[in-house]
Amino acid sequence: MLLKSIHSLIQYIFYCYTSDMYTAEQKKFRPKKESDVFAEIESVASDRTIKKIFLADGDAMTLSYRRLKAILEKIQQQMPQVERVSAYCLPRNIKNKTVEELTELRSLGLGLAYVGCESGDDLVLEKIKKGETFESSKDALLKLKAAGIKSSVMILNGLGGRKYSEQHAINTARLMNETQPEFVSTLVVSFPLGDARFKAGYDGDFQPLQQTELFKEIRLFIEKLELENTVFRSDHASNYLVLKGNLGADKERLLATIDLALNKPGAIPLRQEWQRGL
Repeated sequence: MLLKSIHSLIQYIFYCYTSDMYTAEQKKFRPKKESDVFAEIESVASDRTIKKIFLADGDAMTLSYRRLKAILEKIQQQMPQVERVSAYCLPRNIKNKTVEELTELRSLGLGLAYVGCESGDDLVLEKIKKGETFESSKDALLKLKAAGIKSSVMILNGLGGRKYSEQHAINTARLMNETQPEFVSTLVVSFPLGDARFKAGYDGDFQPLQQTELFKEIRLFIEKLELENTVFRSDHASNYLVLKGNLGADKERLLATIDLALNKPGAIPLRQEWQRGL
């Protein structure tokens, strides 16, 4: 299956069977046959309005360097007008690819990786069975940067619950400071399929953050950030408070906006529950 929006071509490389956003068990899938992927590329190659391609519906970086290279070369051959290819990426799927291999993929058009770090705190990562650590995430982000592939890091506001909120915010900021990704976005943790298995990882000791607590956590996160030139977005449908800016240039403005939301309820428009699209 292949879908196209105004801005991108969504190229489905995986057959996905299950979904659980936050854990090491998050998606079980198998790659499509290479010939099937090539056929899908060929089926839309005549549309010269397509400028960006997103590799989906799983983590495309699980594929070997050889397979990724072959797909990118096919895109270049069939669709030379494409300006950038992007993909989801878990940190652990960068481990077995060298900087030289990633650099070659970059030269073939892979310009952006959406990296699901979720947290930089080892205890929180252990609790959610993420299969990652602070160091594994750091290593992946630095390797992508060395190869010239931009990173868009996804962080989950509220992931540590009330008990681990502070360390989640502080250590996640530390991860960002040590890697300086080009983009950072925050989403509020949610449980569309129920939270029973998630809470089990916390031995039943998980208390979700209320709206004000979420604001305090993201304030601490931003306060601890020491970024030089990172585009920051907290505008996903899950967020109550929309925040946008460049860090560090807009750090004080963002903190002031959060303070206004905390100290003067109603002064800043917030998303209502029905507007959050969860």
